[in-house]
Amino acid sequence: MVRKAVLPVAGFGSRMLPASKSIPKEMLPVVDRPAIEYVVKEAVRAGIKEIVLVSHSSKTAIEDYFDTHFELEHQLEMKGKDSLLAEMRNILPEDVSVIAVRQHQALGLGHAVACAAPVVGNEPFAVLLPDVLVDCDGIEEDLAAMVRRYETTGAAQIMVEAVPADRVNQYGIVALEGAAPAPGASASMVAIVEKPAINEAPSRLSVVGRYVLPGEIMGMLAVTPPGAGNEIQLTDAIASLLQHAPVEAYAMQGRTFDCGNKLGYLEAVFHYAARHPDMGESVRAMMKTWIS
Repeated sequence: MVRKAVLPVAGFGSRMLPASKSIPKEMLPVVDRPAIEYVVKEAVRAGIKEIVLVSHSSKTAIEDYFDTHFELEHQLEMKGKDSLLAEMRNILPEDVSVIAVRQHQALGLGHAVACAAPVVGNEPFAVLLPDVLVDCDGIEEDLAAMVRRYETTGAAQIMVEAVPADRVNQYGIVALEGAAPAPGASASMVAIVEKPAINEAPSRLSVVGRYVLPGEIMGMLAVTPPGAGNEIQLTDAIASLLQHAPVEAYAMQGRTFDCGNKLGYLEAVFHYAARHPDMGESVRAMMKTWIS
């Protein structure tokens, strides 16, 4: 059973400066809650019970957000603000825990994931990149489908989507054994390459930022040398895993928002604001005035 998820949150968020100078980029609000809450709740809906934050000393605000704020809750209770109190208590279900470990050096995504090894152990786990929000808009959520597929087949799951051919050098790119899977389905992988040259990319299917992996990959990460960008790459460890275990590319159904850059972040804010249960109608009306 996949019950643990690793969220690498130690990065400084340079693409979001100056806003991220003193506020972790993961804590920037998307409407009325920080971006990372959307990612944590996505994991919880997929059955995750332990959230492992791979963090940095400057990012304690993230841990604090998922902790109980006794004084605030007491004030809300005394003032009869029951709906707000309930919202505060529902940020994280009681049966879900958040654990933080430190990444003391910025040595790449693979290194960040490896920092969670003492907590993950040999258990299968998910990896969610917190810059990426995924909205499945009422259909089955992608991460939940990936977890179910892993638990059914034992094959690691890597979420992918097609990107333009002139942008393949910006992503991890996968090669498949056969045809590309339909949205919501998986297909066997034969290779994965981090940021290949445009004329050497094996496909246009890029890794999106959601993974379901066996615990054994932690041992591979421990011996993975620096790769692209002189960093320890998760894709290189997945390539090693491919040599002796099944790995599948899962074609996402939902829509992604890259909150690690300013335009993607604004797109997410507008999208979720327009769907907000309390203010969505007003937001949509306001947006119409901008384009009329």
